[in-house]
Amino acid sequence: MTRGNQRELARQKSAKKQTEQTKGKRNEDGLSAAARKQRDAEIMQQKQKKADESGGKSSTKSK
Repeated sequence: MTRGNQRELARQKSAKKQTEQTKGKRNEDGLSAAARKQRDAEIMQQKQKKADESGGKSSTKSK
């Protein structure tokens, strides 16, 4: 007996499960793409400011 069909069915089931898990996560916050981009930019600016304040010898160098 070959298991080719069983493997294919398992792959399809797994792919469907993965898409269902990731489908809802993106829209949980209810933000548009522009609003999400703005929010992320603010978060990154805060992280950068915190890193600059705490680390006097920063590893990031500006050209």
